[in-house]
This record gives sequence, structure tokens and C-alpha cells, in this order.
Amino acid sequence: MITAAEVNKLRTVTGAGMMDCKKALEETNGDFEAAIDYLRKKGQKVAAKRADRDANEGVVVAKTNADNTVGIVIKLTSETDFVAKNADFIAFGEKIAQTAIDKQPNDIDALKALSIDGKTIADALDEQVGKIGEKIDVVTYEKLNAQTVVAYNHAGNRIGVLVAMNQPHNEKIVAAGKDAAMQVAAMNPVSVDKHDVSTDTINREMDIARDVIRAEGKPEEMVEKIVSGKMNKFYKDNTLHNQDFVKDPSKTVKQMLQQAHPELIITAFKRVALGE
Repeated sequence: MITAAEVNKLRTVTGAGMMDCKKALEETNGDFEAAIDYLRKKGQKVAAKRADRDANEGVVVAKTNADNTVGIVIKLTSETDFVAKNADFIAFGEKIAQTAIDKQPNDIDALKALSIDGKTIADALDEQVGKIGEKIDVVTYEKLNAQTVVAYNHAGNRIGVLVAMNQPHNEKIVAAGKDAAMQVAAMNPVSVDKHDVSTDTINREMDIARDVIRAEGKPEEMVEKIVSGKMNKFYKDNTLHNQDFVKDPSKTVKQMLQQAHPELIITAFKRVALGE
């Protein structure tokens, strides 16, 4: 049986109507992800946020080394906003991030084994839990290596971004990288370019598009052609190189990059945000 709480949660996540959410959950046996797809297939515009993203408080910190060839980003979580905004907690997150960029561990377990203030990060986290009375943990650690890596910390340390580029750094390239990182923070692309989009994502989007087109009554022989057009729009809206540049929509992000260097491209990015 679908509960009112489940319906309300889906409504909050998607912005769809109450009865539509109830029907979507009934048709998908309570599967939230499937219910979101069900709503989309019925032509509803739903919010991008997924049901399994429980809101977390904390801080996200992105840093690069001195020559901009390595970048790291960590997410240190707490249970409440009160703790997340505490200066000591923010300083603790900064200290962990600095240790990460200094030592460049390969994964989160290796990071937690490193020392700060005479104890491992794992032990320091346990100490914070005992002192604050909330669950405190480093839940995300990402690292990028490239010719140039730029870090961007969004206001309030709620989003941290790294972008990796294929040219050695100079002032113009770092500035372009920062603009690209701000774009990633704001627009949350699914990949760098269309060839990087996962097969699962492509198949899912095409399946939803077909159902929407057929529900609109379009002739079957036109379906695949229309799907192709919708996928081109999907790539334009959701891949970093092809998105309109937020600061100047008359050009794409790739065109903005190539004003800094004719061969400059993004090779990878990492976006870490609270609540995701």
C-alpha cells in the first residue's frame, strides 16, 4: 500500500501533482526512481533531484597543488546546519583537504589513514563525533591529475568543483578553467561531451522520449527522427562543452575555452555537493 508520506515525498522531489504522484507510485510498486521515470514518460517536467538524495549538512572543500597539476575535493558531513557553519568545523574540513592535497592519497580509506595533529583522520573524526554529539564523516574524496587543474568552491562551501584541462596552465587558461568550474557548479552537466554520456543514460533518455512522442500521437515512422532531435537537445543542455556559457550565452563553453587557447578542452571534471 502506498502511504501518504511516500506520495508527499515524491511530490516534494518532483514538483508533480499529488494524484499524479500517487498513480506513479502505484504503477511502479513504490519504486521512487521508476516513479520519476513514469512521470517523465507522461510528459511531466520533474525536478532533477532524485529521491535517494537525503539532504546532508557539512562543508565541501576543493583545492589544487601549487602548480595546478593535481586537484582534490572532499565532503565532510554533519547532521545539522548549526554544526556545519561552526568555524572550528569548517577549519577541520580545510585541514583535511590540505592534508589530502599535500599527500594525494589514492582513495578515501588512504585519506582517513593519514595523520593530522598527531592522530589519523579516522581517529580525529571519531573524536569530533564524541565532542559534538553528531555523526561527522568524510563521505567523498575525489582527485584529478592533468596539465592544468582548477578548483572552485561555491559560496558557503556547499559545492566544490574540479576541472581538468589539456594545456599547461597560464593566467588565461586558469581563468577559463574557473569559468568552466563555475558552469559545472551552476548547471550540473552529466558529462564533458556527448561521447562521454553513459549508455544507460542515453537509453533511458531515448526510452522516455519515445513514450512521450507516442503519447502525443505522432506517426510511428517519425518517432526515431524526433527522438534524434530530442537527444541532440539533451546533449546540448547536459554536456559541458556543448552547454551555452552562462556568463555569455552567445557562445558554448567549448568556444569560451578556445578563446583562451585554440586547442583547450576539458578532459574531466568532478562536482561534489551537499545533499547529493
